[in-house]
Amino acid sequence: MRQILHPGTPEPERSKIISVQAESLDATLAPGSTLLESLAMLLAAHGATSGALRLGGGAFRPFSYVMPAASPDKEHVAWFSHRFEVPEGVRFVEGSVTFGLRNGDPWLHCHAIWVEPGGARRCGHLLPDHVVISEPIRVSGCTIRGGDFTVVADPESNFSLFEPRPEQGVEAKRAGIRALAVRLRPNVDVCTALETICVEHGFNAAVVQGGVGSIVGTVFEDGRRVLPIATEMMIRSGRIEPDAAGNLRATLDVALVDDTEAVNEGRLQRGDNPVLITFELVLLAG
Repeated sequence: MRQILHPGTPEPERSKIISVQAESLDATLAPGSTLLESLAMLLAAHGATSGALRLGGGAFRPFSYVMPAASPDKEHVAWFSHRFEVPEGVRFVEGSVTFGLRNGDPWLHCHAIWVEPGGARRCGHLLPDHVVISEPIRVSGCTIRGGDFTVVADPESNFSLFEPRPEQGVEAKRAGIRALAVRLRPNVDVCTALETICVEHGFNAAVVQGGVGSIVGTVFEDGRRVLPIATEMMIRSGRIEPDAAGNLRATLDVALVDDTEAVNEGRLQRGDNPVLITFELVLLAG
C-alpha cells in the first residue's frame, strides 16, 4: 500500500476515537446566511457544538472554494490551491461536513460536489464563511454529545486539524445512539481501519455519518486509479457490515478531486487507500 512520509513525528496511535452519543438530525437550511452561520445556528438550536453531516440540493451565491495542490515548502506534503470564486453562484449537489470548534468558536470542514454555470461538475473544499445559501439546502446526519471535534495542531503533518476530544464534565452514559467520533491519521487504509475500530468497540455493524478527508491517490473497486497523491475526498455513503463469512467489511462510496482538478467518483478498494493527511467521521452503531 502506498505510504507518504510527513515532515513531523508520527503519533504511535494511528486513529483517535472517542465514544459519544449521537442524535439524528434532519433539517433544511434557509437562504440568506453563510454555510457556517446557518449550521452553527442549527446545531445550537439542538444543544450541540459538534456533528457529522451530509448536505444536498439547493444553491449557493456567491461561492468560494479551494482544491488540493502541491506543497510550496518542505513543511507539508500537500497544500491548497489558490482561492476560486464563483460570484454568480453554483447548483449544489451534495457534501459531507465535520462540524466542531476552533478556538472555542464554531467551525466546519466540508468537501462537496457542485455544478458551476456552464455545466462543469466540480469537487473541492468549501470556504464555509464565504459561501452564502441562495436556495434551501437539506442537511442530515447527527450531532454528538460527550465529545467535540476540536481543531488542534498536528505535529505529524504540520496542519491544524479536527480531532475528537472528550467533553469535560459530561457523563459517559446519555440518551442517544451509541456512536464513535473518529479521526484517522496518515498511512492507514480507510476501509480496514474502520473495520478494526468496529471490532475493537463491539459494533456488529455501523453506518458512516459525514466523512471528510484526503487519501494518497485512489484505487477504486472497479480497478480505476487516481495517480496524483494530493486529494480532497468525501464519503457519499458508507456502511460496515458482516460479509458471508461473518467478517466486518466496509463499503465506502466516495467522490474526490485531485491536484489536476479531475473529479472521480466510485467505491473504494478495500486495503488500498491510505489516508494522506486526515480523515474525520462518526460511526453509528447498527
